[in-house]
Amino acid sequence: MKRIDERDTMFARMSYHQGSREYEDYYKRNPNKKEIDDELKALPNICGEGTATFHPLHSPIADAGFRFLSDIKKYVEGEVNDNKVKVEADEITRKIKKLSIYFGAKLTGIARMKDYFYYSHRGRNCETYGEEINQFHRYGIVFAVEMDKDMINRAPQCEEVIAVTKGYIDAAIIGMWISYYIRELGYEARNHMDGNYLVVAPLVAQDAGLGEIGRNGLLITKEYGQRVRLGVVTTDMPLIPDERQDFGIKEFCKVCNKCSKTCPGKAIPSEDMEDIDGVRRWKINQEKCYGMWRRIGTDCGICLSTCPFSQGVAMDLINKMKDSKYTMDKILKEYEERYGIRPYIREPLDLLK
Repeated sequence: MKRIDERDTMFARMSYHQGSREYEDYYKRNPNKKEIDDELKALPNICGEGTATFHPLHSPIADAGFRFLSDIKKYVEGEVNDNKVKVEADEITRKIKKLSIYFGAKLTGIARMKDYFYYSHRGRNCETYGEEINQFHRYGIVFAVEMDKDMINRAPQCEEVIAVTKGYIDAAIIGMWISYYIRELGYEARNHMDGNYLVVAPLVAQDAGLGEIGRNGLLITKEYGQRVRLGVVTTDMPLIPDERQDFGIKEFCKVCNKCSKTCPGKAIPSEDMEDIDGVRRWKINQEKCYGMWRRIGTDCGICLSTCPFSQGVAMDLINKMKDSKYTMDKILKEYEERYGIRPYIREPLDLLK
C-alpha cells in the first residue's frame, strides 16, 4: 500500500497561507488543488461567525479545546530514561492495556507497525513541513475513547463538535501518560495526537483489532460504531500484537450505504469499492466533506450518527453478520424501524441551554 503524504490532507492544506513557504511549494507541485483550496480558505472558519451553527457562547467551547491541544502537542516526544527496566512482553502488554482502560479508553489493542501506517512526509505544521518520515517504531498501542451518543445524535449542531473535541482531548491525555510512562521505563515512545500525528490512526487501529474501516473511511467498532476518537502511542518496547478482526463491515457497508445517502456534501461514494494504489477500498471526496464543515461550522458528524453500529447492535447479530446477509438485513430493518433515515435530536442538550 502506498504511504499517504500528510501534505495532501485537508487539515494540512488549509494551514498553507498565501505568501508562505509552504503555500508556494505545495501549489507549485499541486496547481490543480490551488483554486478549490483558495475557495475553501475564503469561507468562515469551523466554529466561526458566519457559519450555520455559530453560537457566541457555545462555539468557543470547541475552539478552546483545540487551542489546548495545540498548546500540548509539542510534548508528544521526550527524553528517554537511561536506566532501562527489563520487561516481559506479555506482562507489559497486559499492563499497558489495563492502564489505557483505567485512564479512560473504552477499547485498546496492539498493532505491529507497517511502514504504510506512517505518513510519507509531514505537512500539518510549518516548522516540520516537507520532512520525510523515515524512523519507525515496531509497535503501536491504540486506544479508542467513546463520544457521547446524545451529543453525536445532535449532529451537525454544536454539541457534535464539542463531543469530537473532547474525544481528541481524552485520547491525547491518555497517550501522553502512556508515552511518558514508557519513556520512564527506558524505551522510546511517541504519542500521536490531534495536530501532531505521524501515523494514520484508523489503519493502526484496524490492524490492532479494534474494528474495521467502513465506507466513509472511518473505523467502525463492534461496541460503539463510529462514535470513537483514536489515539496511538508508538514504541520500541517489546509487546504482543493483537489479531486483526474481520466481522463483515465491508459487506455490510455495501448493503447499508446510509452514510452516503445522508451526507449533505455528497462526499461519500455510493458506488462499490475501487482499486486505489493497489488496495480495494472506498475513498471520500475530502474537498466536498471539508467544504461542508466550513459552511455548517462544525465537523458535521452526520455520517457518524447515521451508522447503525453507532446506535448499538446486539453482539449476537454482529457475530453472525459475516456469514449471513439475512442478519445484515435484520440489523438494517431494526434500525430503520427505530430511527427512520437516521436518529436526530433537535432539542439542545441541557449543557448548552
